[in-house]
Amino acid sequence: MSWKDKYLKAVTFSYDDGVTQDIRMIELLNKYGLKATFNLNSELLGKRGMLTYQGVRASHYKVAPEDVKEIYVGHEVAVHTLTHPRLPDLDDAEVIRQVETDRQNLSALVGYEVIGMAYPCGGVNNDDRVAALIRENTGVKYARTIKSIDSFDLQDNLYRFNPNVHDVFEGDRLMELGRRFVESNPDKPQILYVWGHSYEMDFKEDNWARLEELFKLVANRDDVFYGTNKEVLLD
Repeated sequence: MSWKDKYLKAVTFSYDDGVTQDIRMIELLNKYGLKATFNLNSELLGKRGMLTYQGVRASHYKVAPEDVKEIYVGHEVAVHTLTHPRLPDLDDAEVIRQVETDRQNLSALVGYEVIGMAYPCGGVNNDDRVAALIRENTGVKYARTIKSIDSFDLQDNLYRFNPNVHDVFEGDRLMELGRRFVESNPDKPQILYVWGHSYEMDFKEDNWARLEELFKLVANRDDVFYGTNKEVLLD
């Protein structure tokens, strides 16, 4: 049964890179009964690094491969490529390898078939060629871009699916869209799709609190379905 048989609104979240801050993110999502998809680079699992934003450093430690299944239980694991390259810069064969081998690796780790994806890198990180290669040569069934849109309408092209908002990095727009969504009374199915990176929450002292405000706003509503990307986009 599809969620659209009972609801006209759905909320889903998506977080990239498979970093250790995902553990705290999952605890917060679970607190409010929310679901997310986590997009991992299988050849980078276990790697350690640091990232800097506006002079503030945050850890970019990838979760260990042996911990993936346990950490993400109750949520969805999806493809983010093997090593996080910009796919439009690669030849056809390497695009396919980066996506399909990552999918196979992650499927083996979690014990179910991984079928989702988020494109890696900022800026222009996807195009029609890459989307067609993924659709025709891999087991991926949907792929998320990083292009924010205002519309909550269902989208026809699931291989270049556009999210609504990059969580706290889009400031007040996050709460504005959240309020508009929960206050709406649509006559057709609508999706609020929020994405980001859990390590970004550590760049500002109040980022976690700001995200929790959104969670409080959208959670526990009788007219909303809460699901992973797979559950929302493919059902």
